[in-house]
Amino acid sequence: MTDSQVAARPVASPAGGGVLGRLGAAMAGHARIVFGVWLVLLVGLGAAAPSVFGSLAGAGWQANGSDSVRVRELAEQHFGGNSSAAVQVVVHSDTETVDGPAIGSVLADIGAVFAGDSRFGAVVPPQPGMSISPDGHTGILIAGAHASADDMVRAVDDHKAALTALSGNGIEVYPTGASALWSDFNKANHDAMMKAEMFSWPVTLAIMVLAFGSLVAAGLPLLLTLAGLVASAGGLVLLDHLTPISVWAMNFAMMFALALGIDYALFMVARFRGALSGAPNARAAVAETMSTAGKAVVLSGLTVLVSLSAVLIVPAPAVRTMAVGIMFAVAFVLAATMTLLPAALGALGGRINAGSLPWARQARHRSPRFAAWGRLLHDRPWPFAIAALLVLGVLAAPVAGLKVAMPSIRVVPSDAPVRQGYELVQAQLGEGAPGMLQIIAPAAESADVARTAAAVDGISMVTPPAAAGDGSGLVMMQALPQVDPSDARMGAIVGELRDRLPGDAFVGGAAVENLDLQQALNHYFPIIVAIILILGFALLLVALQAPVIAALGTVVSLLSTAAAFGVAKLIFQDGHGAGLLGFTPQGFLDGWGPVFFFAMIFAIAMDYTVFLLATAKEHYERTGDPSRALVDGLAHSGRVIFAAAAVMVAVFFTFALADPLPPKEMGVILGVAVLLDAAVVRLVLLPVLLRLGGHRAWWSPRWLRRILPSISFAHD
Repeated sequence: MTDSQVAARPVASPAGGGVLGRLGAAMAGHARIVFGVWLVLLVGLGAAAPSVFGSLAGAGWQANGSDSVRVRELAEQHFGGNSSAAVQVVVHSDTETVDGPAIGSVLADIGAVFAGDSRFGAVVPPQPGMSISPDGHTGILIAGAHASADDMVRAVDDHKAALTALSGNGIEVYPTGASALWSDFNKANHDAMMKAEMFSWPVTLAIMVLAFGSLVAAGLPLLLTLAGLVASAGGLVLLDHLTPISVWAMNFAMMFALALGIDYALFMVARFRGALSGAPNARAAVAETMSTAGKAVVLSGLTVLVSLSAVLIVPAPAVRTMAVGIMFAVAFVLAATMTLLPAALGALGGRINAGSLPWARQARHRSPRFAAWGRLLHDRPWPFAIAALLVLGVLAAPVAGLKVAMPSIRVVPSDAPVRQGYELVQAQLGEGAPGMLQIIAPAAESADVARTAAAVDGISMVTPPAAAGDGSGLVMMQALPQVDPSDARMGAIVGELRDRLPGDAFVGGAAVENLDLQQALNHYFPIIVAIILILGFALLLVALQAPVIAALGTVVSLLSTAAAFGVAKLIFQDGHGAGLLGFTPQGFLDGWGPVFFFAMIFAIAMDYTVFLLATAKEHYERTGDPSRALVDGLAHSGRVIFAAAAVMVAVFFTFALADPLPPKEMGVILGVAVLLDAAVVRLVLLPVLLRLGGHRAWWSPRWLRRILPSISFAHD
């Protein structure tokens, strides 16, 4: 017996159907119990879900263990909370100076707002030479942070309306600083996400109605996804009581749960509708669906979870909790797909085709059009392979010049109070004033530290050392840089400061925390890429038991990822299409993008890889013919991949309508990645590689088959 024949060995009969087949039959046979359990779960978690955006945290963008975080902690302990999390309130008047009676009254009112909240520490009024502009018309009041960075964002949420309401009679009041920035950004981001969700749901339903031709079949994936969304939202609120969860976690979770939930349900529903024609009853059709498509969904879900778990090694709370949020949503969607969906399919049976549109023909699992496309690729592989590689290569080429940095003030709308205050401070106190650097050092070295810091190129001024009032023997001084906090030269200035200062002097501030986080992200990025590639290959190897096609499936996923980042460089760094998308380019991609987008894009790419190759493997196991595997693999999965990709692209591109830049980046980059991956890689390049590989693509050495678990996708 040849290796190819061994690889095509038969599998369990429908009566057994394997673990997933038996699970599906059990869910379909006990539908009422399953519905009851999910109803209780959704009611319980759903009660917490509406508070998700108010409960979750907004900060956490820091590199734990870095010098900048240590400076913030020392400032909170010994300097009245005058840290990067402190709230700065900018007060300006064209007609009166800061020491005038009207502004003095406003400053007193601002102090009264802070006095009633224990989250705020010492209130420091504007100081000449430090926080008052040279012309005396602009001053900055500082309210110290006596709570965590996340709680300080919530504190600004609670009081910024009262602060901005003090504007009037020619006096402008703007809360600024890192805590205010996250407060304003979170609100803008929440509004943008809600707007995108409102657009994406009807578009998604329309695409699925076109794909299925049946209102019931189209609506079922949406209901499944809604269940996953509600459960994950409520679960994140409860998880937040154990450890702070970034509000960004819910943003990503909403988008991913919608996209993947529909993706998985599409694959399952399409397979079920095909199985109904040959199965004796709905329960048997569910068992067949679970033992074939269900395996692919489980492996896809595991691939997504594995890819995102690699991000957890980054020592940044916001980054970690974003990964946790998506993983939470994927886990709930996967659980619903494996339990709630089989129960619903079993209960519906033939009624899955109810509500068929007049123009729609009875849906067939095998698509004649994609079968014809598979035969075309089989007969003429080289022209398609060369064209696909050229497209991906041209789009990936710009990635060599990609620059990354932490987001600038441009991520918030121009009318946000924090941005108005930021720009006012720059206009009145200098370009680098919003990014004041904090230096904490032993009092005995204060004079030497001050002289050294003042001599660093790019530092305009260093304030006199301020001693801690608790006898700790520490002093704090502020250094004014000459450049904007997001300027690339800021990194060189901070680096030179750290090189010249004594080892027991620490440099921090909001701008430095961003730089330290960026350095951590850059350090961990290649490690994360390596982990994702290795684990992704391992999962494909276990699933397909064919090292050649597992390796090719992993490598081609890199091509669509690189091409997506190349397009991101052209749009968000170089500004091509910025006018059409309605944003001002920062000159770089947000620093967290490569780490997160790589994990997400690779997870989505492997999702389609599993669907296509699992279907092709199913037909190869049945026939032992690689040509049949290619053509029938596309015929049975191509329409689902096409429809699922259309849904994902629609969902992601609706986020391009957002005003804040990060969700716009997220939507465009992920949308382009899915479009390229489905249209160029999964439906052209990967099938062509199967054609060129022939039996070798499915070959597996005997020793490898002996150590790998036996997994088959055939249901004979």
